[in-house]
Amino acid sequence: MAQTPSDQTPPEQTRQPGILGWIEHTGNRLPDPAFIFLWLILAIMVISVIAAMMGVSAVHPTQVQADGSPLIISAASLLSPENIQRLLVEMPTTFTHFHPLGYVLVVMLGAGVAERSGLFGTVMSSAVKMAPAALLTPVVALLAMIGNLAADAAYVVLIPLAGVVFAAAGRHPIAGIAAGFAGVSGGFSANLMPGQLDALLFGITEAAVQTLDQSWVMNIAGNWYFIAAMTLIYLPVIWYITDKIIEPRLGTLKGNAVSSTAGTIKNAEEPATEAESRGMRRAGLAALAVIGVWLLLCFAPGTPLINEDGGPARLQPFYQSLVAGFFILFLACGWAYGSATGTVKSHRDVVTMMSEAMADLSYYLVLAFAAAHFVAMFNWSNLGLIFAINGAGLIQSVNMPMPLLVSFIVLLTGMINLFIGSASSKWALLAPVLVPMLMLLGISPEMATAAYRVGDGATNIITPLMPYFPLILAFCQRWNKEFGLGSLAATMIPYSIWMMITGLILAVIWIWLGLPLGPGAGTEYAL
Repeated sequence: MAQTPSDQTPPEQTRQPGILGWIEHTGNRLPDPAFIFLWLILAIMVISVIAAMMGVSAVHPTQVQADGSPLIISAASLLSPENIQRLLVEMPTTFTHFHPLGYVLVVMLGAGVAERSGLFGTVMSSAVKMAPAALLTPVVALLAMIGNLAADAAYVVLIPLAGVVFAAAGRHPIAGIAAGFAGVSGGFSANLMPGQLDALLFGITEAAVQTLDQSWVMNIAGNWYFIAAMTLIYLPVIWYITDKIIEPRLGTLKGNAVSSTAGTIKNAEEPATEAESRGMRRAGLAALAVIGVWLLLCFAPGTPLINEDGGPARLQPFYQSLVAGFFILFLACGWAYGSATGTVKSHRDVVTMMSEAMADLSYYLVLAFAAAHFVAMFNWSNLGLIFAINGAGLIQSVNMPMPLLVSFIVLLTGMINLFIGSASSKWALLAPVLVPMLMLLGISPEMATAAYRVGDGATNIITPLMPYFPLILAFCQRWNKEFGLGSLAATMIPYSIWMMITGLILAVIWIWLGLPLGPGAGTEYAL
């Protein structure tokens, strides 16, 4: 679906009154997230010097010295000669060994081909337009949540398309945009299968865990069951709010909105072409082939993806192979689709698409460089581990129930998300303290990550600081020129509140019942 240059230029905005205006004004004054990390590094340096001078320390809960005496963890000054040498000598290693970096780059190499070949856009468009009128809202919401695998494509393809399809069905197009926005951004972590976000977040989780447990290994499917349950929970929430609350408030759209907007979205109401249908069939066959190969590697003689020794690590090679699996799946399906539609004429086109996907990650690489050094230096100072040990002791002393603690993390994340929109930036800030602290309290890294994801998604749709918020506003103003920033925020607040409530309840029930979060991933952690 093509976008005209004017479509992507958000309208000029003035400062709004009230809390939303304050959030927008305050947030716009914050520096870029990369520089936030740099300022935090300077703050950690100062704090580490003071903590080292004061002799701040904690007793390690699981390790002892060679003579059997308790292992004392002391704060280390980041301005010591050893740490200054470490910073300057190991700078390239610190960056390249940043855990999320390799995972994200590998998955995005394949996803870039699937997106640029047109596969993601065609699949989403076809699925939406095939939906019966009575099921239009849940189909849009479900595809929007699944569309998170397509990253930017879900925002620029599915959301405006949902408006056109709603209008063609005689419904208010902004209701369709709202449902799509709620699914793509509010349900940012909800999905039926893991994807690049799982690789990104669990990479950060792994770096945080290893301050306490060097043997823990990232499992990209560690939240699979939980995010699938989020999808099933959020689906009726979005459906009800759209049909019973939002659309009645919007009233009747004046004028022939479909005809006035048809020129801005290319072929939005046309069925898939024969080439596109052939491409989707080829992509489906490619997906079955990749899945078949992975099953063969798990069950064939020799089982290269299964440890035949058994034990808790029996399936670990399979879990770790899923990053490569998604890369190959997206690459094969995108290539198969493009070969049928003409978007991929040779292997050179595939290489170009991969290169463009890497170019899109240029900002992330800058952010990852700053985040990598923040995480590493925080670990070198021992402050994260000391805070985690002392924080765990404090929580244990007040006997805070685990469901209440998880609820606090969800709400804290949602509040911070109003000011820092990047999921990876927030988790890189919170994980070094929260993950080890919760591990000491018996909560697994996977459960900590799941709780974070609930809070991170729910408030995405009400903060003007979310990068796509102005673009969604522009989509709405194609249908209603008077639809402003406050209108969009007011439209999305019911979604935000109920997705936060239902997601929080889901997290509490999950930890209360001790349900598995994914294959081989439970809610509890044993030291």
